[in-house]
Amino acid sequence: MPKIVKDLMHPGVMTCKPTATLGQVAVLLNQHKIHALFVTDRDGRIIGVISDFDLMAGEWLSSDSESLTTMRKLTAADLMSQPVDSIETNISLADAVDLFIEKKVSRLLVTENEKPVGILSLSDFIASIASEIKSKRDTVGDVMSDAILVCRGKTSVSSAARAMTSAGWRSVLVVDAKGKILGVVSGHDLLQFVKEGVGEKLIVRDVMHPALTIDINASLREAADMMIKNHYHRLVVVDKNDPDAFPLGAISTFDIVAEMSKPDSVWQK
Repeated sequence: MPKIVKDLMHPGVMTCKPTATLGQVAVLLNQHKIHALFVTDRDGRIIGVISDFDLMAGEWLSSDSESLTTMRKLTAADLMSQPVDSIETNISLADAVDLFIEKKVSRLLVTENEKPVGILSLSDFIASIASEIKSKRDTVGDVMSDAILVCRGKTSVSSAARAMTSAGWRSVLVVDAKGKILGVVSGHDLLQFVKEGVGEKLIVRDVMHPALTIDINASLREAADMMIKNHYHRLVVVDKNDPDAFPLGAISTFDIVAEMSKPDSVWQK
C-alpha cells in the first residue's frame, strides 16, 4: 500500500508570534535545532513561516550602526513568507515529493481537515529514505551537484551571507588557496549575529564548523545515513584517494528528493 504524508510527517507545529523579534526567533530556532517557525495571529491561526534563511535574506548583517538599529526593530511579521504551503495528511508521498520540487521548499505544513497537525520536511524524507534505498542502487556521483559555493577563510562574514542569499544556498564551503577544505559556514552559524550584529573584521574562519565529506562512489544510502546521524542537509563530495584536492561537488537533501521523484524510484512504484 503506497505511503501517505501522515506516515512520514513530524507531529506538532512550532510557532511564534508575529511580534517576535528576529533575535527571539533566532533563539527559538537554535534551542529546538530547527530551520523554521510558523507565525500565528492572536487567534492561533498560522499566517506565515519564518526560517533561518529568511533571517539571512535581509541586509541586517551589515556592520554599520544604522542597519543594525533597523534590524533590531524587525519582527517575524516583517520577514515571514506568505502564504504558507500546506499538504493534507492523506496525500501520497509521491505527490508530496512532486510538490516539494515544484515549490522548491524545505518544508510543508501538514493539515487534516484543514487544521494544522504537523510538518513534513526534507529531513523527514531523508530519515525514511535511508531504509528504502537499495544498497549500492545509486552512488553519490550519480545525483550530486557539480556546482558548489566556496569562499576563502579570510572572507568577511557579511560577504559570505550576501553570497549565500544571492545563490540561494544555506551554506558556503570554506577552502584554502589550494582548494583544501577548511570548514563550512551555515545559516545556523550566522544566527547569533541577528542579535549581536557582525563586526567588520569578523571572517568566516572565526565562525565556520567542520565540513562533512563523502566519497563520490559512496552509495545514496551512505549519504542519507550520514545526513541523519549528523543533522546535515548537505555533504561535500570528494575523491577518497585524494582527499586534500579541491572538492568534486556537493550532495544535498534536495538532490536526494529529486532522485526520489524519478519514475524508476522506489517511491514511485
